[in-house]
Amino acid sequence: MGDPLAVNLAGLELRNPVLTASGTCGYGPELADLLDYTRLGGFTTKSVTREERPGNEPERIAEVHAGLLNAIGLANVGLKRFVAEKIPFIRSMPTKVIVNVAGYRLGDYVEVAGTLDAYDCIAGLELNVSCPNVADGLMFGTNAALLRQLVQAVRDVVRRSRLIVKLSPNVTDIAELARAAIDGGAQILSLINTYIGLSIDVHTWRPRLANVTGGLSGPAIKPLALYNVHRVYRDVAGPAGVPLIGMGGIQGTQDALEFFLAGASAVAVGTALYIDPTLPLKIADGLRAYVQERGLRHISELTGRLELPGRPAACRPAYEGG
Repeated sequence: MGDPLAVNLAGLELRNPVLTASGTCGYGPELADLLDYTRLGGFTTKSVTREERPGNEPERIAEVHAGLLNAIGLANVGLKRFVAEKIPFIRSMPTKVIVNVAGYRLGDYVEVAGTLDAYDCIAGLELNVSCPNVADGLMFGTNAALLRQLVQAVRDVVRRSRLIVKLSPNVTDIAELARAAIDGGAQILSLINTYIGLSIDVHTWRPRLANVTGGLSGPAIKPLALYNVHRVYRDVAGPAGVPLIGMGGIQGTQDALEFFLAGASAVAVGTALYIDPTLPLKIADGLRAYVQERGLRHISELTGRLELPGRPAACRPAYEGG
C-alpha cells in the first residue's frame, strides 16, 4: 500500500495534499529558509502576467477582524523576467510547483500559459480569473461564457501542465462558473479566491486601502469557503470527477479536515503563512495522524464524506492513492 497522504489530482501527483496558496510566498526563494520544501505537497507561486506590473499604490494591506484585506494589484516581475530570474530556482525546488497565471486579455493568458507549459519544472498552471477583461470590462471569473472561452483557449496551448482554474466567490452562482470552467477544459478547480471587502478609517473618514476595496482572506471567510467547496463538489465537480483544491481561512488540521469532508481532494494555506510559515507541514502531520487514528486507508476516503441530515454522503470517491 502506498503513502496514505500521496494524492493524484488529474495527473498532478503530490506527496501530500497540502499546498501553499498563491500570493503569500512569492516565487519560492522567499520562504526557502523557513519552509522545508522536501515535505511540502506543492508550492503555488504568486501571479505572473505578460508584462511586469508595479501593482497598486500603498496602502495595499489592512488587517481586519479575523482576516486581511489586500489590494496588491498583481504586482509581479512579468513573464520575461520570471523565465530569466525565477525559473532557475524553481528547477531546484524539491516539490511540485504550480504557477498562477493572470491577465487582462484572453491573449495574455494564452501567451503566458503557452510559454510556461514548455518548462518541465512547472507541474501545473493555475488561472487567476478574478481579473477584468479590458475588451468589455467584464470579469473573466464572473461571466460563464467568457470563462469557458478563456479556459478553452488556454487548454488549446497547454499540452503538459495540469490546468487549474481558481474560482472567484464574488458571483451569484459559483456552480455555474465551475461548470463553465470544466466545460472549457479545466482539469482541477481551486476555490476560493478572496471576497471583495472594504475597511474605513474612522479618524480620516477614508478607506484604509488606496484602492478603496481589497480581497478579504483569513479565518473570517472559512465558513463561506466551505459552503462553496461543498456546493461545487455536490453539484458539479463530484459528478464530473474533477478534483478540488480547497482554501480560505485554513489555520490548522481541523480546518483542513472540514474542507476534505466538504469535497476537497487537497487544500492550500495562504494568509496563515504570515503567522507560521511551517503550517502546511504541521497540517500534513495532523492529517496523517487523523487518518491513522480513524483507521482509514487513504486521505481520499474523507473527500465528500459530509453527511447531511436524511441524506447519504454525496459522490463518495473510489480510493485514489498516489
